[in-house]
Amino acid sequence: MSPQVQYREAGLPDLEAVASLFDAYRQFYSCEPDVESAKAWLSTNFTEQRSTVFVAVDAASNVVGFTQLYPALCSVDLVLYFVLYDLYVAQSHRRMGVGRGLMAAAKNWALAAGGARIDLETARDNGGAQALYEALGYEKDNVFYKYSLELQ
Repeated sequence: MSPQVQYREAGLPDLEAVASLFDAYRQFYSCEPDVESAKAWLSTNFTEQRSTVFVAVDAASNVVGFTQLYPALCSVDLVLYFVLYDLYVAQSHRRMGVGRGLMAAAKNWALAAGGARIDLETARDNGGAQALYEALGYEKDNVFYKYSLELQ
């Protein structure tokens, strides 16, 4: 982890900075730029406590990365777990351990919150993320398929 970067839980005061990175993250996944919608989504998540967001803050107090977790329940195992849905690091701070630091912050928080595990998904062509997740001990699911049904 980069020693000059601090990791902490984010809140409404971080909205502008996180929304900018969240918009860049969504563009990475082929969404059109829309920082206002990103800001509205995060604002609702913060105020309604729908998710927990962690940020990486550099020595100049710039938010340079974030991760967002959503709570979920597993009725098979009868446990609370978390879905790490978003992880993004600004281009200027990649390959410096920032993603690893955000993942560690998320793991520590999830353990303290009583979570049994963290699940995540990533694009099949996102080799960098896959390498990080596997290096951190995440295991690729080779048993279950993922299905989705668009409702709109």
